[in-house]
Amino acid sequence: MAHADDKKTVLADVADGIMTITLNRPDRGNAWNGPMAQGYFALLEQAAQDPEVRAIIVTGAGKAFCVGGDGKKLAVVADTGDIKSAAPQPYWFPLTIGKPIIAAINGACFGIGLQQALVSDIRFASEDAKFSTAYARRGLVAEMGMSWLLPRLVGTGHAMDLLISARLVRAAEAERIGLVNCVVPAGDLLAEAQAYATQLVRHCSPYSMRAIKQQSFADLMQPFLKSFDRSVALLDTAFAAPDFKEGMASWQEGRPPNFPALPQELAHIDLNG
Repeated sequence: MAHADDKKTVLADVADGIMTITLNRPDRGNAWNGPMAQGYFALLEQAAQDPEVRAIIVTGAGKAFCVGGDGKKLAVVADTGDIKSAAPQPYWFPLTIGKPIIAAINGACFGIGLQQALVSDIRFASEDAKFSTAYARRGLVAEMGMSWLLPRLVGTGHAMDLLISARLVRAAEAERIGLVNCVVPAGDLLAEAQAYATQLVRHCSPYSMRAIKQQSFADLMQPFLKSFDRSVALLDTAFAAPDFKEGMASWQEGRPPNFPALPQELAHIDLNG
């Protein structure tokens, strides 16, 4: 198992086109700190650049996904007011990765842990998962774009409830309000996420997945007609690309597609569209 130079606070394994990233501070509930931020974002960059990787899964070691910011660091901030971040990238960096990111949420998912789950593209949760924005109960505000992300995922009413109350939300409710895509038995979580990622690897064009991810997030900030017109232009480009030819040929021939890897120049997404 490979790991970034971060004292193993984040681990990664690559197999069958999938990079599985594990937040690895189980004794601290995978609490987020500088080395974890550096290691996680470095591995996302590695996955973005690696043509062998076509999908990414992120999960937590032990019983938690990520309980939020490390309590020791937060205590220092409370005492000193020093809020300097050791993260090498902005916390919305996962949105710029040109490959699908699947969060396999295995337990407590609070604060920045929830924020990082929300900037993933798909969220699987175990029956043991639980969620909280946490901020209002720590005298903080909706950090790191949470006031933008949550209303778009669960609607304004649910978002206001989750942000203002910072109450604990269990897995079943999270699925009902759209905070996660699905809930599975705890013992099946990683297998279910891997099975989903495998379908993406085997059947979906890396170019198409990147383009759709870029469209989806950029269009959240665009008027409908501008989004529609841009999709027409993108479709003209897609019709002329080798992925479309291979997609049609594999469908007509009744075989799995053999899509080319995403080139490195398309490793990242411009959120401005």
